[in-house]
Amino acid sequence: MITEPALFRDLAYVFLAAVVGGALARLARQPLILGYVLGGLLVSPLTPGPSVSDVPTFERFAEIGVVLLMFSLGIEFSLKDLMGVRWIAVIGGPLGIVLSIGLGLATATVLGWSSLQGAVVGMVVSVTSTMVLARLLLDRGELHTRHGRIMIGISLVEDLAVVVLIILMPALGALQGERVFAVAKALLTAAVILVPFFYLTRRILPPILARVARTRSDELFLLVALAIGLGAAALTQAAGLSLALGAFLAGLLINESDYAHEMLARLLSLRDAFIALFFVTLGVLIDPRVVVTNLNLLGVLVGLIVIGNWAIWTTVTLIFRQPLSTALLVGVGLTQIGEFSFILVQAARQAGHVGQDLYNATLAASLVTILVNAVLVRLVPSWIGPARLDGTAALTLGLRSAHMLEGHVVLCGFGRVGSAIGEALETFGVPYVAVETDPDIVKSLRARNVPAVFGDAAQRVILAAAQADRAALVILAIPENDRARLAVQRIRAFNPTVQILARVHDVAWRARLMEAGAAEVIQPEQEAASTLIRHALERLSLPRDRVLAYLNRYRGAMESVDADREGPGAGLPQIRQIVLKGGNLVGQSLGEARTRERFGVTVVRVTRATGEEVLNPTADTVLREGDRLRLFGLPRQIDALLQPRQHPSL
Repeated sequence: MITEPALFRDLAYVFLAAVVGGALARLARQPLILGYVLGGLLVSPLTPGPSVSDVPTFERFAEIGVVLLMFSLGIEFSLKDLMGVRWIAVIGGPLGIVLSIGLGLATATVLGWSSLQGAVVGMVVSVTSTMVLARLLLDRGELHTRHGRIMIGISLVEDLAVVVLIILMPALGALQGERVFAVAKALLTAAVILVPFFYLTRRILPPILARVARTRSDELFLLVALAIGLGAAALTQAAGLSLALGAFLAGLLINESDYAHEMLARLLSLRDAFIALFFVTLGVLIDPRVVVTNLNLLGVLVGLIVIGNWAIWTTVTLIFRQPLSTALLVGVGLTQIGEFSFILVQAARQAGHVGQDLYNATLAASLVTILVNAVLVRLVPSWIGPARLDGTAALTLGLRSAHMLEGHVVLCGFGRVGSAIGEALETFGVPYVAVETDPDIVKSLRARNVPAVFGDAAQRVILAAAQADRAALVILAIPENDRARLAVQRIRAFNPTVQILARVHDVAWRARLMEAGAAEVIQPEQEAASTLIRHALERLSLPRDRVLAYLNRYRGAMESVDADREGPGAGLPQIRQIVLKGGNLVGQSLGEARTRERFGVTVVRVTRATGEEVLNPTADTVLREGDRLRLFGLPRQIDALLQPRQHPSL
């Protein structure tokens, strides 16, 4: 296989720039995309220092980021959200573009430009970058707010309008009948291809996703997600529409399934990596010299985008009887341009309507307005006041209930143990949300109106869907030790105060789950032993208080409680620690030493000289010099074990 060394060097430059820029943005408490764009400037061929050599290749990579972001955005959005703002999007979107073109023509009159150049400038500045907008909304948790839904709806309509504007661009100023016919033909062709496709997909996707879900394979789920998102994007591109639109529509289809949250969880890391690549590539394309040589033109474009678009979109939103606070936020959110503005100005340049200076100024204006937009989006809400903002941004993906849960139980795992817990919660009328990786169980639960989320409880998206941040208790009844520990860590990060109960089969993992943040960890074998001991001693009519004292001492030993003490109850077992300094035990396994059989003493923990701990060691555990042993047994039994003649140098 032949590889191109420059490609991997460039990849290293791009992701290193993303890390540096993102870290600086985080330190400055600015949006990450700001850091990514500035990082791109650092590795641009147009600036001093190390630089990428094959920019077109990275532009193609960056398009994958657009597709993945819009696909995940469609999954998080919903058709219901979109339909709620359909009128302001379908009518207000084109109205805003027309007003922007009018503003461009007015600017041309004042500055002495031609009407044609003024119309092109109006078109270019009217189209917001859906990519930038979506990223900012996601970062701020405002995707599901009223102003977030309106902005996304308008932005998607603008994407559709770009198709029409590109077709019209070559004949702008002399619009012939055949050009209008070409527009109609293109839109009709797209409808003929896409409407049947998405209708059939809506019927075919659910059974396919159900089959994939039953495999419980993370890798297969990710591959299916990529196939759906990239395939839909390719189809809309072939139909003459944008990649972003197809990916978004595919995401909307997934949103209506039971598997949306799990698919989103699988995509997030890959999506974020390609998004970083997109914005770094955007920074690479910026020529800083344009800022110096075309300051006047750049200033006009930035003014039209920031001030003009803010005034236009605020007015349009008010026309549709939205509150002033919402209108101001919509206006601010749409004060930037991006990828589709590049396409439009490129088409205008190829048609001879504008020169290279406007093309370069558009690229620079994109960077400047993204910087300004990021600052405004952060500051304006604080000026308006939090009391006047729409507080409906909570993510309830996967839950079909219309109300928010509060003080409920999140039950992770609905197998034999989890289902028994669920039955108890229902008996006492305690509301709960089940998180399960078996699609059939999720379907059955929802059929009887029990809120259920399909997915891995160790994923933040799944926890958000189960509203774990509002839960009073989280119960982990999942069998895998590593997944349980990761779930505890994620839950604790998501909700620092919630109580977490967990179970674990391997007693050695109990301490790890406790360290991760679990309040209590149940070990089934230990509970079985304790229960059998209690029943056996009670059936022998032994004093109940001594039985309970023994069980407390036994649990203390098994749970590695610091208990080098006698405690209450004469004649009960002790918990004592010794250090092996040599002797016959060194080099023997516990099975060979037979401490339990010979002396009645149980070794409940071995702490190596390196600090490694072996809880509830098996018969195969080999003892070494310097080991610290925790022993559980009657005082006389431990004393017998420690007799020098039995095991010297203990």
